[in-house]
Amino acid sequence: MATSDLPTVTDETFPKRTNKTYALVELMHGEGPMVGKGPDGTVFSFPVVLLIEIILVLGVTLAVFLFSLLKQAPLEAIANPLVTIDPAKAPWYFVGLQELLEHMHPTLAGVLIPTALITFLVLLPYIDRSRANVGIWFSTPRGKRIVLWTAVYSMIAMSAYILLDNAFSLREILRYIVPEWIAQGLVPAAIIALIVAIPAFILWRRKASTRELMIALFTIMLFSALVFTLSGFFLRGPGFKMYLPWQMPNGYNPLDGL
Repeated sequence: MATSDLPTVTDETFPKRTNKTYALVELMHGEGPMVGKGPDGTVFSFPVVLLIEIILVLGVTLAVFLFSLLKQAPLEAIANPLVTIDPAKAPWYFVGLQELLEHMHPTLAGVLIPTALITFLVLLPYIDRSRANVGIWFSTPRGKRIVLWTAVYSMIAMSAYILLDNAFSLREILRYIVPEWIAQGLVPAAIIALIVAIPAFILWRRKASTRELMIALFTIMLFSALVFTLSGFFLRGPGFKMYLPWQMPNGYNPLDGL
């Protein structure tokens, strides 16, 4: 190769006279599908996450096995289809729904509210589309405080709703005054919606982000379900009437056999 063929320091980075059929038109800052997608701060789902999940499964299995050794759970007599036990309680994972049925129309408690909750969970990734802090609990600096205060609020508000509706049932008072769909459906739905809307409105006034609003709504859903489940499990006795735990008739307290 001749000396004249070698590039010099005076050569242009992008020469004007070239046989290339393309050129650099513009450079700009922006986001793209290949930007910031590196492996930093991530782990492989296999085998790292899979091993953690296997350890959790084995731990839960061991805990159930040890509990079964300490507490016997013998089968009762063959069920008689002509006799309904009192109270006829649903399994623990449906007791909250059964408790909800005591406070409103079955269509609202058994169909509309569960459908709304499931729809909310399905739409969460589409409502909160932010990629910041994805997969991190509480996500934002205010996340922990939001969860704490919303959880406390939910337990107090839903407990008060259950107790007040049991002692002074507005829907039963309105049963013979207005149509049933208003007394048993619209009124309880409005009360539940108001309980949920109060913390959401407060956060909206405080300029909360979409992520923070979703954290609050999910916390309300979770702890409300917990309150209704515990109420149906511990406070419902014969006739599914409400009793305090220490006033429960003999044989009806779920903790008697422990």
